[in-house]
Amino acid sequence: MSNAARPLVPVILSGGSGTRLWPLSREQLPKQLLALVGSGSTMLQDTVARVRAVPGVRAPIVICNEEHRFLIADQLTSVGIAGAQIVLEPVGRNTAPAVALAAELVLAGAGVNAASSPGVGDADDPLLLVLPADHVVGDVAAFHAAILRAVPLAAAGRLVTFGVVPTSPETGYGYIRHGALSEGAAPILQFVEKPDRERAQGFLQQGDYLWNSGMFLFSARSFLRELARQAPDIASAVAAATASPRIDGGFVRVDRAAFEACRSDSIDYAIMEGAESGMVVPLSAGWSDVGSWTSLHEAMAPDASGNVLRGDVLALDTEASLVIAESRLVATVGLKGHVVVETKDAVLVVPAEQVQDVKTLVGRIRGSGRSEHSLHREVHRPWGTYDSVESGPGYQVKRLSVKPGGAMSLQRHRQRAEHWVVVAGVARITRDDEVFELRANESTYIPLGAKHRIENPGTEMLHIIEVQTGDYLGEDDIERFEDRYGREGGQ
Repeated sequence: MSNAARPLVPVILSGGSGTRLWPLSREQLPKQLLALVGSGSTMLQDTVARVRAVPGVRAPIVICNEEHRFLIADQLTSVGIAGAQIVLEPVGRNTAPAVALAAELVLAGAGVNAASSPGVGDADDPLLLVLPADHVVGDVAAFHAAILRAVPLAAAGRLVTFGVVPTSPETGYGYIRHGALSEGAAPILQFVEKPDRERAQGFLQQGDYLWNSGMFLFSARSFLRELARQAPDIASAVAAATASPRIDGGFVRVDRAAFEACRSDSIDYAIMEGAESGMVVPLSAGWSDVGSWTSLHEAMAPDASGNVLRGDVLALDTEASLVIAESRLVATVGLKGHVVVETKDAVLVVPAEQVQDVKTLVGRIRGSGRSEHSLHREVHRPWGTYDSVESGPGYQVKRLSVKPGGAMSLQRHRQRAEHWVVVAGVARITRDDEVFELRANESTYIPLGAKHRIENPGTEMLHIIEVQTGDYLGEDDIERFEDRYGREGGQ
């Protein structure tokens, strides 16, 4: 088989939490699952879409944590991505183990053992295009051209990374020093940690340094061989974790205990820094890792005053600022170089030069015992969403939105009762032995201890106002009996 015909499998890494983009990005709804840059699609959807036209590309493998699995499945389905494998990481272990999961599983899917002889055909050793799910690429054609330059190198057994041609002395990225370029690629001489500004300026002037993008292309076998040589403990742990994968509700699960025993390490540290076959392909394609509010600002089209304004925003005498309003009017006067982000339950105001401190702020929120670092007021579930509208001593009001065909689990509560009022759509209600339907302006009561379920049998969204009353209103007061999504506990 020729190199051009070698199967190309995108491996999308979607395990990050994006704390620097709080309050939009949170643990349960991180930045890769948000539409941030104005395309109307989420960053994950954009990542998958931009590789669709690459010759030889196959359905992607998405590596993610369990909490995001239903959202990711919905987002891939909504943009027509069929055949994707969604692999659930039992715990986060950084990029080297995550990509090793994909490599082992793709080889097992080809009907060969990853530890067998490398002398099999090309079809049994696909190329893995490793892409973080939360990057922006402005020039997709240039990105495709870089991939095609890297394909023959990867097919020949080289470990290829993509280095972004720097446009400024950036201190937020690591760098790659490279040797002489030949046919659009160069050997890697050195990986450099994030420098201070003076060093970064020197790298820019020297001309043989590229930003480290965290994107890679290599064959599955080449990666695993190098991993076994340099990090045999990781290779062994991942091999054990993937020895007997199982399909659960359309998701791929690996052995939790074996994967938890794996140490955490990045691809750079685990193999690339010590790989003799490492190559870098320069990339100039309007790339950004959107790692802060300022980088998001730079990735969007500003107005004549240098502002990016999204939502219901009135800006007076405001310059070089990013202002995002999600749920109400946000008005600014006299701001210069600021970021203002409003959501239903939080507002962030920060000077642009201090946006890196947002991560510290999120850590303080987490340490205080609050929930805003993890959850939005509106929480996504596989059946739809719930929005906690109001709460007080002994009561809570939620707006439930159930997708067509969606259904909550059959459950009961030990410490609360619920009143439901349908405001739009049709609800099929189970209450103990009763099954009945409610329409707009109709209501029912679920007493404490009653088994109950809401289903949407219609073709339109179902909206219900739920009033909870009781001594304890936490989401962990759920005893689940049946669930079509295979969930356990209170999620």
